[in-house]
Amino acid sequence: MSRFYFLSIKTGLKLRNFVTKTHMVPVKAALIDLSGTLHVDDQPTDGAVDALKRLRERGVSVKFVTNTTKESVSSLYARLVKIGFQLEQNEIYSSLTAASNFVRSNGLNPYYILTDDARKDFPLNDPAKEYDSVVVGLAPERFSYEYINEAFRILHNSRGTARLVAIHEGKYYKTKQGISLGPGCFVKGLEYSTGLKSICIGKPNEYFFRSAMPDGLKPEECVMIGDDTNDDCLGAMAIGMKGFLVETGKYQPDLHGMDTLPKVSGIFKNFGAVVDHLSDTLI
Repeated sequence: MSRFYFLSIKTGLKLRNFVTKTHMVPVKAALIDLSGTLHVDDQPTDGAVDALKRLRERGVSVKFVTNTTKESVSSLYARLVKIGFQLEQNEIYSSLTAASNFVRSNGLNPYYILTDDARKDFPLNDPAKEYDSVVVGLAPERFSYEYINEAFRILHNSRGTARLVAIHEGKYYKTKQGISLGPGCFVKGLEYSTGLKSICIGKPNEYFFRSAMPDGLKPEECVMIGDDTNDDCLGAMAIGMKGFLVETGKYQPDLHGMDTLPKVSGIFKNFGAVVDHLSDTLI
């Protein structure tokens, strides 16, 4: 059954819980973004802990998919448990995991621009070999001229043979201090200066979404819930999933007007509101 929500206007032309007019295939799995969707720093978003329990009770398989690259998967898991979420560590599929697999499978010896914690998820460097690639994640303390210039020199001096690996190319993300700069501009700066095109591993890469899906399911049986229109929603929709946008995290009301609404499968106040919608469709 298709259900559509057009709630009363609260501010200007803004609509809450907007769902595009499409048939809703029964949902068997939900891919859920973490930072900005379930939590912001060490605070769950409103009602998210209970909403996750309700979603599981409906028999929906859950996978947590994240572009978070400041923390190792084990640290991220510990943070989520500490703030009240019930999950297993193997339910987290991180762009760090995907990037680490890429480094291993291609036998790379990268120069890493990562936090010390995120670095734990990657292979050790071989000191007997020269750097043959650069891997960039979200590492605020390493976004300085010293580190970026060293990365540039490695890529430039390789004469086009080295690879520039972007764990993701996020423009910004939400912290308790407000919207903060993501790694995307540093990746694009290296592309500009070296003439190389980066290999993007995380969302919205099609490979990332397909590898995160539970085995045996089709994209139309899955939904993606996140706070990023492009990386979460449109990336998932490109392979046939529904993409639901939440107004928590990096959501910017002034950047999401009426012309944006039809582009995603639905816009909701928060994660709990998406779960309420999915519960209605599962009845």
